[in-house]
Amino acid sequence: MSPPLDVVVRLGTTDNYSTMEVPMGALDGQVVVFTGAGAGIGRAVVTRFAAEGARVVAVDITNTVKELADELGAAVIPVVADARSWEGNVQAVAAATETWGRVDVFVGNAGITDAARPLEDIAGPQLKAGFDELFGVNVLAPLLGVRAALDELIRSRGSVILTGSFAGANAAGGGVLYTASKHAVQGLVRQLAYEFAPDVRVNGVAPGVAPTRLKGTAALGQAATDSVLDGTREALPLQEIPTVDAYSGIFTLLASRSEATVMTGTMVSADSGLSVRGIARPGGRVGRTDAGAPSGESR
Repeated sequence: MSPPLDVVVRLGTTDNYSTMEVPMGALDGQVVVFTGAGAGIGRAVVTRFAAEGARVVAVDITNTVKELADELGAAVIPVVADARSWEGNVQAVAAATETWGRVDVFVGNAGITDAARPLEDIAGPQLKAGFDELFGVNVLAPLLGVRAALDELIRSRGSVILTGSFAGANAAGGGVLYTASKHAVQGLVRQLAYEFAPDVRVNGVAPGVAPTRLKGTAALGQAATDSVLDGTREALPLQEIPTVDAYSGIFTLLASRSEATVMTGTMVSADSGLSVRGIARPGGRVGRTDAGAPSGESR
């Protein structure tokens, strides 16, 4: 089924017009509960969802999420809450149902990092506290959110989207705690897709890098850090640092009732090619300056 067609655009010269129907509002009428909405990829996706016709309860632990209501108007209800708490998730779902009468999509995007800390560099007395904090945000929080929204999602035959990571299927995408947590998210996507079928679809998006600041694990003495380090661009096969907006189309696809109906249990990799990076150079054509041989070589 095609998405609703809300507009007809005329293209061409004044002497020779043609018409093309442009699909608009891929998420028209859908109500979304979205955690981790205050910054970075989350904020960009909420903005895209609103542009596509969705109404969003935007949840974040920081007050910056309130700015979305100023920017996007009545399409967004900001909720300042800790996604690790049952009460915060219930509050978010209640805001959606009391205002708009339903929940069609839950997006679990809240997450923190461990600044790539290896196990050897975590003091034994810090390990449990670090584990509890990081897994609380990255694994427990999406479970709580899904559970709080589940009755509404079953009623609407809706969908769940969880934010994974390149580190969810690979080593060295983070430290030991972060990598383990994102492997767990991949497991949640698959298990919940099985448990909720056929009534609720469950998928995920696994980004590689984006220019944002990631909150660290306080129990390990970490503050927020830049996610893009020197040399990151050169290490990517696509040789570009994607913007935070680059991922919003994937989230929109997965939330769509018309374009992703056959998808469940899928973690969509969006890692700029990191998982296929070569040993000699990141991509087979990196360094080539023309359609033929690499720079400085001849066939």
